[in-house]
Amino acid sequence: MPRMVEKIFEGRILSLNREEHELPDGRRAVFEMVRHPGGATILPVLGDGRVLLIRQFRPAAGGMVWEIPAGRLEPGESPRECVAREIQEEIGYRADKIEPLGEMLTAVGFCDEVVYLFLGSNLEPVERALEPDEYIEVVPTEFNEALAMVARGDIPDGKTQLALLLAARRGGE
Repeated sequence: MPRMVEKIFEGRILSLNREEHELPDGRRAVFEMVRHPGGATILPVLGDGRVLLIRQFRPAAGGMVWEIPAGRLEPGESPRECVAREIQEEIGYRADKIEPLGEMLTAVGFCDEVVYLFLGSNLEPVERALEPDEYIEVVPTEFNEALAMVARGDIPDGKTQLALLLAARRGGE
């Protein structure tokens, strides 16, 4: 628990604090901390084994980025509910089967965001509902090609890399 918290910025998706914490040896140090409600992501797998990657416009990354559907946890929403909502909104599918793959901390040096990773299968098309600030292209991709894209550095997004690698460890889908 921080001994002191000074809120520097409160935004729509995150806040920035200056916080004093006690170190394990008893000393005190001040950290700038990004506080985030967390998120969830899903690797959608079609019946033929292809995965649905997306190319999304990400201004912070300088343009279009290869990813999988993901979103911020809304208040009171479970990670599973979040991915069920995001897969529908971003790519226009519903997954009848949603299995946990794991979770990750995105930037342990300054941010408390946890992203929950899921595998989605038994997909059924539904109406897509993009947010006004989203531009997303859906690209069905062979699973082995998606892994090759990670190895080549074509997928810079850590949550997508980890979800693909964890799914591969399970033997693909």
